[in-house]
Amino acid sequence: MTNSHPTRRHLLTVAGAAVVTGASGLLVPARAQAVAPTPTMRGGANNYRPGAPIVDRIGGGGFWMTGTVRRAGDGAPLAERRIQIWAHTTEGHERDAHSHGATLTDANGAFRLEMPQIVPAFGQPHGHLAYDDDAEFQTVFLRPIMPSASDTSLNVDFVLQPV
Repeated sequence: MTNSHPTRRHLLTVAGAAVVTGASGLLVPARAQAVAPTPTMRGGANNYRPGAPIVDRIGGGGFWMTGTVRRAGDGAPLAERRIQIWAHTTEGHERDAHSHGATLTDANGAFRLEMPQIVPAFGQPHGHLAYDDDAEFQTVFLRPIMPSASDTSLNVDFVLQPV
């Protein structure tokens, strides 16, 4: 015959399991961490040209600048956001107008723009990107450095802070 009354050992085991499980967050609903905004990088606005045209490609291509644009806080993707891109490339300096172009994000907040191969300027292979679209979000200038001058793509993600 089985005893229908729990033993002290059984109660302690169950209570201990509840404490451990609760401490690990399994009994508490998950809380999403807020997505922090991307800060402007030092040197990001160097040779910036306001109003660069939206283009299908900068120059002859061969290098891909890609990334995403999301909203700070909830991390929601932002569609139809204008991202300006420029760099020192095999076809021109970052100060040259023909080295600048812009693209729009798709429905998933992703952007992709082909451009000439980035080459080192001041000893570093780097690109410049800017979100400068409207007054809904704060302007952000980025200057990411590539791991290697031989890389043929650079992925850059923006998280924009609403104004």
